[in-house]
Amino acid sequence: MQTQFVKSLSIAALVTAVFNIQPINAAEKIIKIDGSSTVYPITEAVAEEFQIEKKTKVTVGISGTGGGFKKFCRGETDIQNASRPILKKEMEACKEAGVQFIELPVAYDGLTVVINKNNDFVQSLSVEELKKIWEPAAQGKIKSWKQVNATFPDTPLKLFGAGSDSGTFDYFTEAIVGKAKSSRGDFTASEDDNVLVQGVNSDKGGLGYFGFAYFEENQDKLRAVPIVAKKGAPAVSPSFETVKNGTYQPLSRPIFIYVNATAAAFKPEVKAFIDFYLQNAPTLVKEVKYIPLPANEYAAVTKHWKALKPGTGFDGTPEIGVKIEDLLARIK
Repeated sequence: MQTQFVKSLSIAALVTAVFNIQPINAAEKIIKIDGSSTVYPITEAVAEEFQIEKKTKVTVGISGTGGGFKKFCRGETDIQNASRPILKKEMEACKEAGVQFIELPVAYDGLTVVINKNNDFVQSLSVEELKKIWEPAAQGKIKSWKQVNATFPDTPLKLFGAGSDSGTFDYFTEAIVGKAKSSRGDFTASEDDNVLVQGVNSDKGGLGYFGFAYFEENQDKLRAVPIVAKKGAPAVSPSFETVKNGTYQPLSRPIFIYVNATAAAFKPEVKAFIDFYLQNAPTLVKEVKYIPLPANEYAAVTKHWKALKPGTGFDGTPEIGVKIEDLLARIK
């Protein structure tokens, strides 16, 4: 019996040596996260602190909100960063794969329209003017600033914006054009906000849009454009105050994480990570220059999380001007 056992060990050692099989550490637990580049800085900041404190590995990828949901709805990730709510087709993909999810707003962001620092003629832009620039009918036609507003010079208009897999793209087109994903296609698109910063910075006629935190990081290179929401309304610049109090419209938005409900219930490390996320969000969100939710809204989100209540408060389309407590109350 002992001889047989020794033989088995010898064979196992030989197989390991021949095929260079590394022993698996069954105890190692990995939390997998992917999705939005906008939400990435917040989740990455939380992950760094969590890994130091809890000694659990956390990986955070950037596939864009749309790309991330593809992985999430295949059950490949535990948590999804999202800069807009889950869409109908993504709900269907999750349902088909048997993936239930818990929707958690974690911060506010103000989509920021930016121009080149040397642009001295744009003092503000109306939603109407932005629609004129970005709607599908503008493709190949609106090429100059003068076509946007007759008082502007005949400077070539160079556009930079989020890629079509980005939740920022979906939200911006819904808010400005009136329909998600409805946009001209002749612009430089990227999921990497740094590419957009560099593009606008390198062209006097440049205009782009991305999250407020990226503008804050690059305000020495770019200028944020005050937005006129409707005729007769004042021009409002994005700031911590105007995003939080809702006066920066229609480009203020909540941003989210989605948690795989099975992982939440059966993976203690995932539950511990979300507990840690919500406890530390008010501080870490501010540290990475995003806008924290008010205390009462974080309390409502935490209560919702503790109940492990799956579902979404949206109907599959981005919604402008939604309040967090109203949103959570919709999830039955």
